[in-house]
Amino acid sequence: MRRPVLLLFLLVLLALPAAAPAATAPTNENEKTFYALGLAISQDLGAFGLSETELEMVKAGLSDGVLGKPAQVDLRTYGPKLQELQRSRGAAAAAQEKKAGETMLSKAAGEKGAIKTPAGAVVIPLKPGTGPSPSATDKVKVHYHGTLTDGTVFDSSVQRGEPITFPLNGVIRCWTEGVQQMKVGGKARLVCPSDTAYGDRGAPPRIKPGATLVFEVELLEIVQ
Repeated sequence: MRRPVLLLFLLVLLALPAAAPAATAPTNENEKTFYALGLAISQDLGAFGLSETELEMVKAGLSDGVLGKPAQVDLRTYGPKLQELQRSRGAAAAAQEKKAGETMLSKAAGEKGAIKTPAGAVVIPLKPGTGPSPSATDKVKVHYHGTLTDGTVFDSSVQRGEPITFPLNGVIRCWTEGVQQMKVGGKARLVCPSDTAYGDRGAPPRIKPGATLVFEVELLEIVQ
């Protein structure tokens, strides 16, 4: 777990609902700050894929510990099992996401003009470019719009209204290989299996482990 101290704070908050009924929504700056703390730390809890019943058991264990009640299990025995639980839950979630992405990848590969990169990403031309193509060591300027397989937007320079510049060998492999297939002035859709994107780790909370990603990329410039 990346933020054990913050995680403890979140669990403390979860363990104390009886003291004061939870508000339906934060209404002042103090409540909003604590609510933001919960959102931030939920990234760690999310890795366990807890059900409501399991979350209640987590709260029960914390409550017993905070209030000094007798522990129902030996922490020295079960504490080390937490990492294995996180790994197994993450692997199961990743496998499910990968299976969901296979259909989209197969469909994308069958579209007109589609190119499959060496790593397995699919590049679908949307608008031909007239300039040169970049190499892996070039720095490029692009506009992009990134979505999950269900269409949910997770990142977009288009929405921000500001293109980005980066070295092509400093990003996910899908981009490194895919943008090399484009010419300046062109636009393409990149369908990226997880192995060419964020893998089994994902990028919580927006990108799940094993997620297939879709980008619409416009290559504006090869930056000299």
